[in-house]
Amino acid sequence: MQSLQIIKCFILLTSILAGCYYDVEEELYGTTECTTTDISYVQDIVPILRVDCYECHSVEANFGNITIEGHSQITEYVNDGSLLGSINYEAGYSPMPQGGSQLLDCEIAKIEKWIIDGAPNN
Repeated sequence: MQSLQIIKCFILLTSILAGCYYDVEEELYGTTECTTTDISYVQDIVPILRVDCYECHSVEANFGNITIEGHSQITEYVNDGSLLGSINYEAGYSPMPQGGSQLLDCEIAKIEKWIIDGAPNN
C-alpha cells in the first residue's frame, strides 16, 4: 500500500514539475524575421534559386529553354518581368516552381528587393 502512495506522489510531483517547463519559441523554431536589407545576389538570391529553380532551369537542365543559372541569364527574366510574374503566380505567367509549392513570402520579398535595388551582381 505504501509503494502505491509513493508512486502516486512521484506521478504528481513529475506532472507539477513538467507543468513548470516552458519552451522559448525562438530556440525551437529559429527566428521568423525576414530581413530584406543588403540583399546580395550570391548570398541571398542564388541559394533560393539553387533549391527551388535550378533543378529545371540550370545550364544543364534548361527546361523549357529557360536558364536562370548565372547573373547574366537571370537578368533577362528580371528585365522582362517574367521572374516576378512567375514566382508571384500572376496571370499570364507560368507559376513557378511548376508542380511545387510557391516560394515562401520571405524568399519572394528578398527577390523583389534585389530587383528593386537594380538586380546587382553582388
